Amino acid sequence: MTEWFETWFDEDYARLYAHRDAEEARVALGRAMRVAPELTRGPVLDLACGAGRHLEILRRANPLAFGMDLSRTLLQMAPGGLRPWLLRGDMRQIPVKDGTLHGICLWFTPFGYFSDDQNRALMMRLGALLRPQGVLVMDYLNADLVARTLVPEETVERGIIRAQSRRSLEGDRLVKRMVLTRRDTGEVRDVLESVRLYHPTDLQEMAVRAGLRLRRVMGTYAGEAFTDDSPRWIGVFEKAW
Repeated sequence: MTEWFETWFDEDYARLYAHRDAEEARVALGRAMRVAPELTRGPVLDLACGAGRHLEILRRANPLAFGMDLSRTLLQMAPGGLRPWLLRGDMRQIPVKDGTLHGICLWFTPFGYFSDDQNRALMMRLGALLRPQGVLVMDYLNADLVARTLVPEETVERGIIRAQSRRSLEGDRLVKRMVLTRRDTGEVRDVLESVRLYHPTDLQEMAVRAGLRLRRVMGTYAGEAFTDDSPRWIGVFEKAW
């Protein structure tokens, strides 16, 4: 059975999320590199890098940074200069030797796509990939805020795409079902997003099991302190052993 994340990250996805732009990435990376200077030296993996908007900025500071993503379409949309530094693959099977990375970044909620067991296995793998004192930057949802402020239905237009969305909490997952209509051709398609919601204490517990300790938590890409009303939960972890 094909999973939703195997088919969704294509041109329509890029159009719908075009407002997540290079300026947002510049702000996020600038703050992250101040909190975790390890990102500026040695091999660093931008996991689920998409078209490389974060990686392009990171590589200006660290020429050993590289990216990996499952979407062939998004990887092909990356700037030409990034192509030699991109891998295509499933994050559950990262082709990197344990203990070799100075840092790993997961921007814009790529954690939580899988089953709970697979998500926990992924966290263990991320810990194993890092060298001692290596860092993990995890950009994730503020799960409690999402649950409190869920907008059940919404319609947005991004360029030629009109998206009618229905959001729901289904068990421990946030599920977003969308009907996309291309205004130029009238073509209609249904798409799905489904992310496992973890409370910050759950993420920290998983990280500890993976040999990681929390260095800093931020609630925005600009580095503001995390509160109950923060839009993001951005955890910066370091390899403890």
